[in-house]
Amino acid sequence: MDCTTCMPRKPWDLAFLAEPEEVAVLRRLVRVHLGLWGLYELIDAAQLCVSELVSNVIAHVGPGTPTTLAVSMKGTRLRIEVHDPDTRALPTLRNEGVDAECGRGMELITFMTDRWGVQLLADRKVTWCEIATNLTSPHGHHSGPHVTRAEEMLSVGSVEMPVRRFGRLSSVTAEEAAIGAIADLLHWLRAHGRDADDVLDRAQMHFEAEVGVLGNST
Repeated sequence: MDCTTCMPRKPWDLAFLAEPEEVAVLRRLVRVHLGLWGLYELIDAAQLCVSELVSNVIAHVGPGTPTTLAVSMKGTRLRIEVHDPDTRALPTLRNEGVDAECGRGMELITFMTDRWGVQLLADRKVTWCEIATNLTSPHGHHSGPHVTRAEEMLSVGSVEMPVRRFGRLSSVTAEEAAIGAIADLLHWLRAHGRDADDVLDRAQMHFEAEVGVLGNST
């Protein structure tokens, strides 16, 4: 499902020095950005790719190498690039076996991604990989039963609750329906890259302000 109001997935990049302690920082940044983009299911694979690509620079080019991480959408694929200045040390796919303790970085990337490669430029090389999504457009979002119900609810503009005028059972049923509707809306917010906790806080503020106004008018 596509959406014109989703958070734009704008390309971003970060220059850093390739040191072992930077890997954890980069992994956290990737998690945050993919969360904002609504690509939660890609976080683990993307973090692994960043770890392996940066570790390759540290191991084969050297600690302290000026490096850049770039993340973008390539069509409906997530693209991760690591730029470094050494055009001689090229990553290769080696058959090291499942018990090997090293040399398996590109094998893991081959397994976790849709494709990868190396681009040689005049002043640097770019090692890249792309992870497939089930998006139908670069700015679309993932659907599902919760999101679909929320879309239907929002398109109608109201929520139908199974409430009768009398009876405790109908009140309990209505409460459960309201909780389900709120949960669906939270799924919708997450699918669109929104901060559900922030929206809940703002909704609570609106609710308390409106209750206060109603209380003062009685």
